[in-house]
Amino acid sequence: MITISKKLTPKSKELIRSAAEQTRHAQVIQRTYQNNIESDYTEKLTELGKNFDYENNRDHYWGIPELSLLYGTPLYDAASPTQKLALNHLYWVGNYNHTAVSEATTSIYNMVTAGVFRAVGGYEKLCDELDFETEQESYHIRTFQRIGYKSKMAIVGKATLGNSLYGKSEKESKNWLGFVMPQPIRNYFDSSQGSSPFSLHRDKALNAIAKTMLRENKQYYSQYLQGLEAKGEPIPAPSDGLGGRIAPRYWLRFFTLHWGMSPFMACQYYSLRYTANAILKNQEYPYVRYYRELERKGEYIPTPTAVSFYHLLDEAFHTTISQTLAKDVYKDFPKPTAYEKFIAGLIVYKMQCNLLSGLSGVLPGRCVYDDPMLMVFYYKLLKSPLFGMETKEALDWMQKCFCQEHEGYQIGLKYHQSLLDLMRRLFGQLDYQWRVNREMGVMAAGGSISKALQKNSQTFEQFSQSILAQEA
Repeated sequence: MITISKKLTPKSKELIRSAAEQTRHAQVIQRTYQNNIESDYTEKLTELGKNFDYENNRDHYWGIPELSLLYGTPLYDAASPTQKLALNHLYWVGNYNHTAVSEATTSIYNMVTAGVFRAVGGYEKLCDELDFETEQESYHIRTFQRIGYKSKMAIVGKATLGNSLYGKSEKESKNWLGFVMPQPIRNYFDSSQGSSPFSLHRDKALNAIAKTMLRENKQYYSQYLQGLEAKGEPIPAPSDGLGGRIAPRYWLRFFTLHWGMSPFMACQYYSLRYTANAILKNQEYPYVRYYRELERKGEYIPTPTAVSFYHLLDEAFHTTISQTLAKDVYKDFPKPTAYEKFIAGLIVYKMQCNLLSGLSGVLPGRCVYDDPMLMVFYYKLLKSPLFGMETKEALDWMQKCFCQEHEGYQIGLKYHQSLLDLMRRLFGQLDYQWRVNREMGVMAAGGSISKALQKNSQTFEQFSQSILAQEA
């Protein structure tokens, strides 16, 4: 294996190009790119999205029953057949709405990292694949959004299932700061006009730290990020989707600088992208099995089920690329510095803590504790035309679903263990990672029903009090 030096001469660049084209992982990338082009299913997905009609799909399950909101809870057991179908459909809608947002983030980071690999040289096929993936994601996103919007409107009408209710309560809870902190100091830390002075100084400081610590890599600085800087635009950082859950946006902008400057860190990003691939596969593969079962029996295949099937076929190529960069391509480059190892470890540790540290009993496959935002969603769902509950009835049912042990937690634990196995399979191979990350220690500790019940009980108590206070 040939590794690159920090500063490249024309001769060393040619050596890198030759080495990059001859490695086994280079052949994997070449083969994956060719197969992805030849087997591209985006046209099929686009057609399914454009022709989707909820009325033609409303009387069919879109996946196995356990892939339904509230599955295994006392409320699900009491629901009517029509409500159970709707909960199955809404699970699909929520899952793919989340996927759409996450894929938009993926498209941005494909461009960020491709800029690094182009600067290094010798990775043209990899960059072609990343460009092609970005194009595919745009079609995937539109299909998910079309089906999701039509389905939600048909099931709950114009009732929104957003989080504005709890957001209002949170905002009001911060007003006590005004009584203990002088106005000039508050204005320094918090501004209603945009970024506060504190946040601007913080971002500049983090930016300076990254560029100083990676100054030996400045020749690899992504052209995509350079273009944003030239236009005075901020470094991208997601606020939603899987990426938005990993850390606050200022941390994500800090991490993005690393992914867009250091060849090693650009590869490390794909261990994070693999996390999104694994989460999707963990929830999407059951749809594929369901599709094949319906096909074998000659039964009607709902459009969303078909979308899941074809999407996984596309995403399989993306997953291969994530794995290859995360565990093989990084070895083409110099061994990471102590600083790069620290940042790589910090990123994955934060990801574990914020994305994979718990267990849900009401949303199968969600490996994080049920937070107030999710409770707002279910509260609005129970008060929507689908259930038509009054406040007290809705809160009573939510207490049973969130705070009492039931089959839903067992289902959640099953998906948690499956995802944990996928994560350990990759991260266990990354010798530069912290031990807690290689073993997915935080995630493993979060796979506990008793911990989930304790956490949910505390969260629900605060949530229900805020709801009752607002209605009073």
